[in-house]
Amino acid sequence: MAELKIPAAYMRGGASQGVFFNLRDLPRDPAQRDRLLLRVLGGPDPAARRLDGLAAGAVALVGASRRDDADVDYLYGRPSPDRASIDWSGDDGHLAAAVGPFALRHGLVAPRDGTTVVRIWQGGVGRRMAAHVEVRAGQVLEAGAFVEDGIPFPCAEIRLDFLDEPARAILPTANAQDRLRVDGVGELAATLAVAGLPAVFVRAADLGLTGRERPDAVRRDAALQARLEAVRGAGAAAMGARGRAEGPPVLAWVAPPAAYRTAGGDDVAADRVDVLARIFADGRLQAEFGTGAAISLAAAAALPGTVVSQVARTLPGVAARIGHAGGVQTVGAAVARQDHGWVMEHATVSRSARCLMSGWIHVPAEASGLV
Repeated sequence: MAELKIPAAYMRGGASQGVFFNLRDLPRDPAQRDRLLLRVLGGPDPAARRLDGLAAGAVALVGASRRDDADVDYLYGRPSPDRASIDWSGDDGHLAAAVGPFALRHGLVAPRDGTTVVRIWQGGVGRRMAAHVEVRAGQVLEAGAFVEDGIPFPCAEIRLDFLDEPARAILPTANAQDRLRVDGVGELAATLAVAGLPAVFVRAADLGLTGRERPDAVRRDAALQARLEAVRGAGAAAMGARGRAEGPPVLAWVAPPAAYRTAGGDDVAADRVDVLARIFADGRLQAEFGTGAAISLAAAAALPGTVVSQVARTLPGVAARIGHAGGVQTVGAAVARQDHGWVMEHATVSRSARCLMSGWIHVPAEASGLV
């Protein structure tokens, strides 16, 4: 049986992994390209095991950009678990950290010793990013002293700037704080923010919490989960359609810095964090703090009068260290006041990335739809 051989790399970006392709190595027709990629990933598979493929949860396409403000174009795709389709409209703030190193490794951008900046256009969400990648002797530097939560080995730091957030106000109600009336909870102050991700921020103390909660404890408390969902729902209603344009908001409760133990059992000292925060979404306390939620928290921390800025130990222009259930995440946001309200100019997160494997992917030509 004839087969195709396609060059690819399996890469880690932050706490995510995905298969990376150079766009020039794939069919130009999107429908044909997606059929091929689905076969590479072993889907669709009614048994959901995808044993006859790489079974990767994400795929990344990177190619030379035709835009003047970008070096490479980037598409993030997630295959449907039960349909023959790939969703290109999503995002993964972790995996994006691997785009710059991939572009340098594959000659899409010329590496320069020191720090090479790779300008990235993510077409699926219409956003510009800039990856600051360390280079030594013309090669991407992967080893270093940067420690990223969830990654057991120290790595080289990659600073990822999110440059193009939608031209919208961060506060959909235009208020630094709103009052939510929640059945079974009462009335409490909340900051409703839409930056990296729609979020409802409240004080942990107002919920009878500490900000040091662990996922397993919340999972065992059905009454607490019901209260949290009620607060999240009230915040979503107060946001209105404008604030929920990118999906249902998450609920985050914040508290001043304090020592705590992560879900993985690691001890975090109070002086390592500027604010404690926990995220409740999809009916459960999340073990990690996603990039989008972290950006929203950093933006709220930079705004005067918000619940977050009143609780967090942060300074203007300095990135916030968020103590979450999985560890500590550092993220910064620059905000500015315009006629229609506060907007975010850019946000910066620190990640790491590593090429785990590169070579050829073998695909049956007949099954790919190309012959």
